Amino acid sequence: MSTTGWRDRLEAQMPSDLAEEIDIFETQLELRQDGRVDERVFAETRLRRGVYGQRYDNGQRHDGIEQRTLTFPAGDLTKGPETLWDAPGMLRIKVPWGGLTPIQLDVMAELAEEYSDHILHITTRQDVQLHYVHIEDMPTVMRRLAAVGMTTREACGNGVRNLTACPLSGVCRTEAFDVTPHSEALFRFLLGHPDCQDFGRKFKIAFSGCADEACGLVMMHDLGAIARTDMVDGEPVHSFDVYVGGGLGTTPHQAKLLADRVPLGELLPITQAVARVFARLGEKLNRNRARIKFLVAGTGIEEFQRLVREEREILPYDARWTAHLEDGLAPEVPSRSLDGVGEEDGTDPAFVTWRDTNAYLQRQDGYAVVTVPLPLGDISSHQSRLLADIARRFVGDTIRTTVEQNIVFRWVRLEDLRDLYAALGEIGMADAVAETIVDVTSCPGTDTCKLGISASRGLAGELREQLAAKQTELDEAVRGLRIKVSGCFNSCGQHHVADIGFFGNSRKSGGRVVPHFQVVLGGQWQHNGGSYGLAVGAIPSKRIPEVVDRITDRFVAEREPGESFLDWTGRTGRKGLAAIIADLKAIPSYEEEPGLFSDWGNPREFTIGDIGIGECAGEVISSTDLELSFAESIAFEAQVALEDGDVAKADERAYRAMITAARAIVRTELPDVPEEDDVIVGEFDTRFVETNRFRDRFAHSKFARPLLERHASGEAAANEEAARSLVEEAQLFIDAAHAFQIREAGATSATQ
Repeated sequence: MSTTGWRDRLEAQMPSDLAEEIDIFETQLELRQDGRVDERVFAETRLRRGVYGQRYDNGQRHDGIEQRTLTFPAGDLTKGPETLWDAPGMLRIKVPWGGLTPIQLDVMAELAEEYSDHILHITTRQDVQLHYVHIEDMPTVMRRLAAVGMTTREACGNGVRNLTACPLSGVCRTEAFDVTPHSEALFRFLLGHPDCQDFGRKFKIAFSGCADEACGLVMMHDLGAIARTDMVDGEPVHSFDVYVGGGLGTTPHQAKLLADRVPLGELLPITQAVARVFARLGEKLNRNRARIKFLVAGTGIEEFQRLVREEREILPYDARWTAHLEDGLAPEVPSRSLDGVGEEDGTDPAFVTWRDTNAYLQRQDGYAVVTVPLPLGDISSHQSRLLADIARRFVGDTIRTTVEQNIVFRWVRLEDLRDLYAALGEIGMADAVAETIVDVTSCPGTDTCKLGISASRGLAGELREQLAAKQTELDEAVRGLRIKVSGCFNSCGQHHVADIGFFGNSRKSGGRVVPHFQVVLGGQWQHNGGSYGLAVGAIPSKRIPEVVDRITDRFVAEREPGESFLDWTGRTGRKGLAAIIADLKAIPSYEEEPGLFSDWGNPREFTIGDIGIGECAGEVISSTDLELSFAESIAFEAQVALEDGDVAKADERAYRAMITAARAIVRTELPDVPEEDDVIVGEFDTRFVETNRFRDRFAHSKFARPLLERHASGEAAANEEAARSLVEEAQLFIDAAHAFQIREAGATSATQ
């Protein structure tokens, strides 16, 4: 079906705001293909819609059943930094708080088969990614996702990324209260919010239902909320402890307490206040220091708290602060009621092992949460369809993704556990490895990421295979350890909070480059990522399995009764841990051990020359530039409508283009300008036309006049000639807006 066909077919099923966003992106894409939009601006546009450039390894990926060689890409596309802007790339799909339905799984499976490589990839932010999607197919994919309530908006770029939450929210035995409705309310409130469009880099938010468990890993996030319940006059009072300024990467920071006991109705406005402070004071030019953790560290938490309080006091009231919560999610209920039979006796040892590893008893009697492990976060499209059918049978819509790249079924009746185990076994998804050392987490690494240094997925796959082979022989003390692998220092694999973590780097030897992984030990998964691990040395990639064996063997041999891995690493210390693996650092000559000079899953000699410019966040484009670009898109739509003979649409689009450009100018001084046309035009006229600031040296106020006159009259163009005139005037108005912005920027810099 053509792009137009899908748009017409799905029009009634798509939320109007998402439909408009997709139309804008499609127009931007057409303009870029025609060379009418600068690549720098288009890059930010596509990133804000979840379209991410990737590299081309022709490597291997696990499809949920086996490791297989990819056939992508075709033709002359090669791996490395010089891939074309319109080469097949990655599309990231937001899954707020990890919530999925069977129909959404079905649709993503269809899209993976039709446009991708038949694989859905679950990320450590509970997103879903499709790889190798051609850019001209992106609008259609977005529309089909929007029709089932999914969006890619702001999944990449300098904005609020997918909002994560504990997958046990609402059913956890130790939570203060269910954070799901609050997660959904904040997601809806911030999506496309004007105050979140001018960040220097990305902004990540997490929710946790309690302080003690891992849950949402709040302590490593830009902003996080931990649920709490206090007894006041004998009654339970729910609130949040809000943290700010956490983050991983090369300089990891633990989040600091911004405010405790924040009332539920204050969560959205205080988050908005934080966003405004970050947008105003956060670094814009130096991307290496453009995260909020550096702003908090620079000001100090006390000063940052004061800034947020001041910002909160001047925030205009917004009914959505409470409306999103009041009109939000219906309480989650099981799809199958208990029949009183209870759980069957476990006599099959394999079933008992799976149940003990993969099932968690809910606080609701008679039900459990079941984890479906996904090797390296991958699931084939075929498996996705089958899993959706199993979900319909056992749990309905209560599916969630996890930050450990798995899927969980909630509200499984205990009496159904054996049947569910059998159903999952039939599709190869009943591995008893959930939350064990075998269930290794990994970022995409060199398979698809331009920043990848070492093959994180290759290493993770090898570790998973080796550990699975000896799982039954492992000492009980190490079975529950977590291993996490990142392909570079950016910690997309969350190696900082792993018991045993690795991140990719390299070393030179004899004129050749050897792939390495830095070893990080003793990260704290509990207490929401309560502390980060110790870096103890870089080891050649091919020797990392030996590192795991040595560290776990030494832990078993030296641990005191009841001593945890965290406590043992703390007691042993960085120097002692480094000594255990010190001899593995030595690099022999190429002739002695040539295999050391290639990486996992890739027989070619290792090189770092194919590392490109990463797109973890886009270039910093001002919100004014971006909105003027949107105005250009609307003006283009007006021109197309005119060529099609649609006078009414041409008039409406031309007028809307001028309104959008005027709003971009007004927001340079009034960020909170309301969306009403009357207000926008009034503020534009008062602030910029009457003051002669929006004035050309020769044309004077000519370029502003068509907007003011069209708005004042409220009359649409009566004929094609009038519409053509307005379309032309709209483009001139946008050009004048660009010129105004340049003049203003020049005047500002001259005074600094």
